[in-house]
Amino acid sequence: MALKHRIPVRIRHYWKLLATCAAVGVALTVVFTTVRVAPLVTSSGARSADEVTQNIEGSADLFDANQAHSIKLTFRDADYQRLLDSYFKDGEKDWLEADLTVDGVTIPSVGIRLKGNSTLGQLTRDGQAREGARGGGQRPQGGQMPQGGQQMPGAGGPGGGFGGFGGAGGSGLKAEEPENLPWLIRFDEFVEGRRYEGHREVTMRVSGMGGGKTVMNEAVSLNVLAAAGETAQKYAYTSFTVNDRPTVARLVVEHPDENFADEIGSSGVLYKSLASSSFTDQGDDQTDYADDFKQINMVGSQDLEPVIKLIRWVNNSSDAEFDRGLAEHIDVESFARYAAEQNLLLNFDDMAGPGKNYYLYYDLTTKRFKVVGWDYNLTLTGDAEQDPTQTVTMGGGRGFGGAQGGGLPEGFEPPAGMQPPGGNNAGGGRMGGFGGNKLKERFLASAAFKKVYQEAYQDEYQKIYASGAATTALDAALTVLSTVDGYDKAAGTTEADTLRTLIDQRTRYLAGTATVKGS
Repeated sequence: MALKHRIPVRIRHYWKLLATCAAVGVALTVVFTTVRVAPLVTSSGARSADEVTQNIEGSADLFDANQAHSIKLTFRDADYQRLLDSYFKDGEKDWLEADLTVDGVTIPSVGIRLKGNSTLGQLTRDGQAREGARGGGQRPQGGQMPQGGQQMPGAGGPGGGFGGFGGAGGSGLKAEEPENLPWLIRFDEFVEGRRYEGHREVTMRVSGMGGGKTVMNEAVSLNVLAAAGETAQKYAYTSFTVNDRPTVARLVVEHPDENFADEIGSSGVLYKSLASSSFTDQGDDQTDYADDFKQINMVGSQDLEPVIKLIRWVNNSSDAEFDRGLAEHIDVESFARYAAEQNLLLNFDDMAGPGKNYYLYYDLTTKRFKVVGWDYNLTLTGDAEQDPTQTVTMGGGRGFGGAQGGGLPEGFEPPAGMQPPGGNNAGGGRMGGFGGNKLKERFLASAAFKKVYQEAYQDEYQKIYASGAATTALDAALTVLSTVDGYDKAAGTTEADTLRTLIDQRTRYLAGTATVKGS
């Protein structure tokens, strides 16, 4: 996105006036609103390019997952229509100014924008999808994606089928129902230096994807990962009200930002993989990797050089060099756990999936990377009998229609930026579907790392399934959901039953595999 699009138009035109108004506004906010402001916290220049000047304390920890929360958004409809105009005409995700109330604490002038790529392929306005979008709704070119909970061919497996992707199998998203849309909420978009409970951004997770209306699968996945000692985003269930629209129950999730980087380590750089990432050697020029990774923290003091070196080494090293030198570049034990967890949780949309959903954390002390997962709304769906040694793909590894190597239903169009099945992805290798990542592929294919992967898999299996943690997490999520305003009990009960069946079947199946038994 061009730099000018990252700065709101009104700020670009009237920044001097707005700077004065903002100063007055902050003073009035402190005196007359319900916002409670903690002492000012300033980030070190070596750690972050942003200065935190205001940290708002909530009435309760937003990410206390053991209690129901309340979030309300208020904005002008004219501003919302302009946001939609920008997205539907140009594909731009502009920021909209809104007032936010979280658990009774009002935060004025936050920024909100639409979030997602393939997810927004479902979005329609007046029944029409954005021109060139992939997903639900009528398209000028003809054709219509499956709607109303239809299941993709070949996507079923024990414990339920694939719950929807890019508009297929889901109920679709309508611009006329902003309470159901995926939103990124930024606390400092219009008030510089502001945080809420230390967070710069939070995200409202969309329903109707792999986890159905309640996104219970993501809640369960985040719960068990955190319980296993892995880095995972915080989450909670909340009622969500937009203007005078109906209240619905939603999952709010911590968005990986500078604060999240601090949770991973005391001194490191966090890089986000973009959906357009290819993980291919494109030379030394950092601008050539602008579509691959975005640096999250330490902007100005660090850059993309470590990521580029990793990519070039992974793509150009011989098998012997890869086996011998991998531990110098990444934390091998941590990576083995990551790879095992993605299989255990049936996450086909991980670092090797179509969305390239992962972060790289570069530890400045050890000079090694960790792979950090995120975006777990497509976990725990598909085939409960996915083998530990096979790559998880859309439809459980068999492809659509049961064809080996994959295939798509007639008329299906993948979301923008995704590679079709049967061809080599730029990230290195055919995955029997979308996606691919050279680092993960080479790691899993190497005999040198078979033992560390198997040991990690056995350990994580015990923590997630054998211990009963997944079932306990499901029960806990359902208990909290039942107290959230706007909760659809019928849908939640059905989705919980489906998820419970899958967890039970996956637990029993994996117990008999050679990987878990150690044979």
